[in-house]
Amino acid sequence: MSSTPVAVRSGHRWAGLGVLVLAVTLVAVDATVLSLAIPSITETLRPSGTQLLWIGDVYSFVLAGLLVSMGALSDRLGRKRVLLAGSVAFGAASLLAAYAPGPGWLVVARALLGVAGATIMPSTLSLIRTLFPDPRERATAIGVWGAGAAAGAALGPLVGGVLLEHFWWGSVFLLNLPVMVLLLVLGAWLLPESRDPRPGRWDVLSVLLSMAGVIGVVYGVKEFAVHGPERWTTPLVFALGAAALAVFVRRQLRLETPLLDVRLFRDARFTAAVVSSLICLIGLSGVIFFMSQYLQLVRGYSPLHAGFAELPAFVGSVAGGLLTARLVRRAGARRVLTASLFVMGLGIGVLGFVRVDSAYLLLGSSFLALGTAEGVVYTLSSDLVLGAAPAAKAGAASAVSETAYELGAALGIALVGSVVTALYAGSLSVPAGVDPALADQAAQSLGGARESAAALPPGPAGELLASANDAFVHGITVAAWVSAALLLAAAALAHRLLRHRHSSAHAPTHALVTAGTPAEEHAEARAREHAHR
Repeated sequence: MSSTPVAVRSGHRWAGLGVLVLAVTLVAVDATVLSLAIPSITETLRPSGTQLLWIGDVYSFVLAGLLVSMGALSDRLGRKRVLLAGSVAFGAASLLAAYAPGPGWLVVARALLGVAGATIMPSTLSLIRTLFPDPRERATAIGVWGAGAAAGAALGPLVGGVLLEHFWWGSVFLLNLPVMVLLLVLGAWLLPESRDPRPGRWDVLSVLLSMAGVIGVVYGVKEFAVHGPERWTTPLVFALGAAALAVFVRRQLRLETPLLDVRLFRDARFTAAVVSSLICLIGLSGVIFFMSQYLQLVRGYSPLHAGFAELPAFVGSVAGGLLTARLVRRAGARRVLTASLFVMGLGIGVLGFVRVDSAYLLLGSSFLALGTAEGVVYTLSSDLVLGAAPAAKAGAASAVSETAYELGAALGIALVGSVVTALYAGSLSVPAGVDPALADQAAQSLGGARESAAALPPGPAGELLASANDAFVHGITVAAWVSAALLLAAAALAHRLLRHRHSSAHAPTHALVTAGTPAEEHAEARAREHAHR
């Protein structure tokens, strides 16, 4: 089949969209559902501080490294086929993760989940383009899809809280299995197949270069953030990754059918969308990852209570995704993207004032602002990326957007986590006379401090816990301010990149733009297209 839009009945189109939203929501949930399970995993599997960070972010690392390759693969083999095959693999990897006997096993299982997730994410967005050839309908569909993706990430902690209230930590992975069965049955029935009619040669070297480049650079940044310049292998891996990416870009410019058309970055809207997704997730993911631990370990919330405490982020992300088209219609893409990044910066900045006993109103208002703004950023940036690419390359273009998103999530946990961990260890005060082994365990993480305190008499135990809570909160507040600065910088960058409404006469019309930017912007887009013809 070609990538030409397939005639699908209206009812089936929207039912098919429901299947795609189910898929992307599940993958997004899996990225965050583990956050509330971290204390239980720490108690059961006893991972080191570094292993704990790998458990949290290896999923996003692998996902980011493979998305471009899998997006291009879906363009060639068929987006529906790759989506359904990835769903089967996702279910199998979920079983491995649920019954992991140790931290190393869990890291490997999470990596396999990332491989499977990389086959699902690009196919969902590119199939929307097939299901909804009409720009106005596609605008609504992308809004619903974006709401599902953003809501899934926000819903993860709540789902995890409900499951952990009644079951062991592995249950957060078993949730995937019935959903995957439903996805396979409905997807096979409702989704049309589409692919690039002229896919060209599958360039294996490009696939290897993209994987080596992304994973090498991310690993180098992560290890440098955790260990500093102590290990000589860290800058070497980073340099090799950067070199691989440079060779990848040069190769794509020479290939007749590249794995990724890097010329898309000449479109300011495309670049602004990708950069905004990357930076906003770097700022957001790490802080939220540690806020889940704050709610349980510092505030003493149960997993279910902590999940409900983060519910405003879920409500806001759904609302933000659904309102994106209307906001763009009234204010234009540039203002909406800039304002949303600015609001995210302010929302995370508010968390810089969190204390051990802060009122929930402070946390709830921050979560609501973050969720709403993130829903808008995710939906709008996805639309800008999808609209900048030819329909035949929708899978590869969608993968770029998802790569930025997942790469930002992985880097956020690694970098913000490193800041929190370093400040925590540097601020922790261990009472005199505590066994060195217990003191070392307490310095690894807040969970480790709680385990050490359980082995101490009441007096020293209380002192250690109070110091650990203060040190952990100090790390979170500093990380929140750093993240806020990143998001404000991203807002300024997006505002600058989008100062020309259409940087290229070759830029296609975007669904949300067509659906309702200001009249003069729409007229200008049409005039440019007419001039190009």
